Amino acid sequence: MNKTFHNPVYEYYSAAQVADILGISKCTLSKWHRSGKLIPDQYESQRKGMPQYHIEHLKYFDVFQQLLSSQWNQELAIKPCRAYQSVELFAGAGGLAIGLEKAGFNGILFNEIDKNACKTLRHNRPSWNVIEDDISQVDFFDYKNKVDILSGGFPCQAFSYAGKKLGFEDTRGTLFFEFARAVREINPKIFLAENVAGLLKHDDGKTLSTIKNVIQELGYELIEPRVLKAIFYKVPQKRERLFLIAIRKDLGSVTQFKWPDPYYKLMTVRDALKGGSLYSSEVSESVGQTYSQRKAEILSHVPEGGYWRDLPDHLQREYMKKSYFLGGGKTGIARRLAWDEPSLTLTCAPAQKQTERCHPQETRPLTVREYARIQTFPDEWKFIGSISSQYRQIGNAVPVNLAYAVGRSLVRLLNEIEHPVSMQTLSEQKNSAKTKTPTCKQLELTF
Repeated sequence: MNKTFHNPVYEYYSAAQVADILGISKCTLSKWHRSGKLIPDQYESQRKGMPQYHIEHLKYFDVFQQLLSSQWNQELAIKPCRAYQSVELFAGAGGLAIGLEKAGFNGILFNEIDKNACKTLRHNRPSWNVIEDDISQVDFFDYKNKVDILSGGFPCQAFSYAGKKLGFEDTRGTLFFEFARAVREINPKIFLAENVAGLLKHDDGKTLSTIKNVIQELGYELIEPRVLKAIFYKVPQKRERLFLIAIRKDLGSVTQFKWPDPYYKLMTVRDALKGGSLYSSEVSESVGQTYSQRKAEILSHVPEGGYWRDLPDHLQREYMKKSYFLGGGKTGIARRLAWDEPSLTLTCAPAQKQTERCHPQETRPLTVREYARIQTFPDEWKFIGSISSQYRQIGNAVPVNLAYAVGRSLVRLLNEIEHPVSMQTLSEQKNSAKTKTPTCKQLELTF
């Protein structure tokens, strides 16, 4: 293996893992095999009874090179030079908040309208200043120039473009308008907004274009938005989120923001529910939704990792009804997760048709605690409210480990804003003798 690749990795990857990492379907991977573009290892595939790919054949793909040369472990050493103050909007059950807290941010205000989510935040962090109210009724002027980062996942609504200026006023009536108002009133050094990946192409790109214009109007420089795949950040789930990060223009071009490096291997449902590198013990028992008797009987025929297409034909027809004759894969319907693959994106209702998330082995929906682990919430984080509310809070959250990874990159950014170091100085210090106790500036030099 190339000597520049220093991370501990698997020698062989299954077809499912390769497809997930490359972002292609298993069908496409099979076509590559037939065409000779990427051929599984014959001996290992026969031994395992399924296609296995050797890392020597995969390392030429950019994404595998990123995994092999990732500086994830070095990034774990990033610490804030001082106590950075943060405000979070649309805080939900705290997925983003916990991740930023782990990265070193001190939250001074959390706004959320859902009463159960607010109870969850207060129960787990009694010291947090949780404002339970409609964001449009919250005045943020008291925090002006006192905040380093403003964060939040604003719900994406369609904009009317009535004014056709594609600026601040054209977003009035949307929750992004309220997010932008908070930015204007608080004037943070940087802000982080996260949303569904579909925002990139929403309304043929007009929505994102409007958002970019508003960010310019507010006096911020937007880093090119990026969709991050949670599976690359020690999250056992195929969830994607769009991140928008902007730096206040008066701070100057003091740094180049660096997105977090990926974790060197994929986490799976087994990692989430069993003891191992993610959690020290097996997941605890908890409440959860149930299937009707007939639904459980039908889903009992779905194999691990399978879905409705894997049912006998007569059960397919019974379960799918008229949808049986329609096109499309509908791969989320009657879906049973696989132990050794990441989970599909968690929804707000694991027992509901079209969004089933069945346990890999038992014929039942994932429980609340299993849901929380797949979202990488700590075991001690408790959720308040009805079972449906708990699922909804967890399903809507940003995975904690993804938020933590982004949080470390934001800390590094703020450290560089606080103590800008010239590229010449960086180069000189990189070649200097190693120190056992790196300073805040020196921590940046390993990246």
